[in-house]
Amino acid sequence: MHPYIPHLLEDIAAAHRTEIPEEDTVQTLEEEFEELEKWVSRENQLKTFGYYCGLESKNFPPPEQLNDKDMRLVFRAFKKMMLTWNHTIDLPKKLPPAFAYQLMVGVLNKETMVMNTGFSSFDFCTGYAPECELKEYCPCLKDWDMVANRHLRFTQEIKIEKLGDDELPF
Repeated sequence: MHPYIPHLLEDIAAAHRTEIPEEDTVQTLEEEFEELEKWVSRENQLKTFGYYCGLESKNFPPPEQLNDKDMRLVFRAFKKMMLTWNHTIDLPKKLPPAFAYQLMVGVLNKETMVMNTGFSSFDFCTGYAPECELKEYCPCLKDWDMVANRHLRFTQEIKIEKLGDDELPF
């Protein structure tokens, strides 16, 4: 185990959200929708997740300095801490530990709003596979490629139909 890991795990444990203001624990449906509307409209200035939990990405060692076991250990502790802030991180199962670790640390620099009810998820996938942060691990990539291939075949068929009998398509 990397000698810094126990200290990092202590910092992550200290970053757990310990209390929710009591008046905010029970909300009416209207209050929940109001909170959601504020989030969507960005009425409140959003702060980074690191601002809320007190952790900074610069305090996490680069993945090159850690082995897979250490990264998984930190990742599990980080996910538990995120749950106390009503946040989750959604990553593909087959993601290499170093890549998952980098994305997890990057969450600290992403703007968010902490809600008292419900959950907010960092999922990294916009649905536009060519520019997805998850790269070749994007869950949409297979479907994206399938649709792109269909489109390509369709446009090629149209071009061939527009050609005369004595013209070649190339």
